[in-house]
Amino acid sequence: MHKTIRAFFFTGLATVFLAANVAWAQPKPQPVPSSVNLAQNAVSAILIDADTGTVLYEKNSRLKLPPASITKIMTLLLVMEAIDRGKIKLTDKVRVSEYAASMGGSQIFLEPGEEMTVEDLIKGVAVASGNDASVALAEYVAGTEEAFVAMMNEKARQLGMTDTRFANSNGLPAPDHYTSARDIAIMSRELLKYEAITKYTGLYQDYLRKDTNRPFWLVNTNRLVRFYPGCDGLKTGYTSEAKFCLSATAKRDNFRVIAVVLGEPDTKTRNAEVAKMFDYAFSQYTTKPLYQRGDVIQELPVEKGERERLPVVAARHFNLLMKRGEDAGQYQTTVELPERVLAPVKAGDVLGHVVVTKQGQEVARLDLVAPVDVGAATFGQLWQRALNRLLHLP
Repeated sequence: MHKTIRAFFFTGLATVFLAANVAWAQPKPQPVPSSVNLAQNAVSAILIDADTGTVLYEKNSRLKLPPASITKIMTLLLVMEAIDRGKIKLTDKVRVSEYAASMGGSQIFLEPGEEMTVEDLIKGVAVASGNDASVALAEYVAGTEEAFVAMMNEKARQLGMTDTRFANSNGLPAPDHYTSARDIAIMSRELLKYEAITKYTGLYQDYLRKDTNRPFWLVNTNRLVRFYPGCDGLKTGYTSEAKFCLSATAKRDNFRVIAVVLGEPDTKTRNAEVAKMFDYAFSQYTTKPLYQRGDVIQELPVEKGERERLPVVAARHFNLLMKRGEDAGQYQTTVELPERVLAPVKAGDVLGHVVVTKQGQEVARLDLVAPVDVGAATFGQLWQRALNRLLHLP
């Protein structure tokens, strides 16, 4: 049995704490006027609100296509997850294998046996699109690139990326290596949950091996990070088969969008059409900041847990997406949580969710999560609690 708490958003008033781990399938695409052709030259494209996942524009977004180096978004996602879990650290030194150093195409010219930190390899992937750096990170996280690719495909499955199959960690041409604009938007949005990633994807230039006799100048393959205000990522791609591709993100105030284009004829057209998509989003939509990461919604009793109560928190910030000029009071929320939870509980477990509706139609669904682990209580703890209740002790 779920306890349902209903609340309403009014202009200037926010009364319910929400989390922003949004299920992709829920947001409904916003109607785009037929006269708007944002990605005329792209084979496939999509534009979404990064916070809610709402689709603002799409064109052939489910078409399965080679993604080239946009593949590296999934590589970076798994690396950031490994750092977040404590499996690896930014300061770890990675010894480069002969296989990683043998990668062709774009590279940072790693040599077999060379050591480079995880952080510098991330820069090599995010800024210079290094194929060798991608494989070095993949091997460090999973032992082999093959094992890492299995992790990539499993993560894609977990995220609902049903149009995707990865064959390598860097996007070099390979049989049965494909994805779609929709799926790229999904993994891009997931990567952006790690807010530190834009520290790297937003760099226009930097150096590797600064204090050696082999310095390497990094220049971002995504020129929009320099020339489009608010753009701070994510990843370009090119092969003769895939043509020119880009998954880009830009943020103004509290409003972040993700634009994906595949199969563009050249870099100039690619960048111009992504900029056009950004312009459309920022001119037509706005957001109302509501909640920050870690905001506590309420506490839930924990049955048979080592602790008796558990706060439910916002996984990250959440903004209400609206058309410009729209009244926030048109939106309603329903918060659904159980009466109690049963131990054990893991940090990040989804304990409930919030549904945002407008005129009775669902526009976003947000997960509510546990902030910490709660183990099962010992027999002694359970006995002491029963005794306390019997004696009316706190």
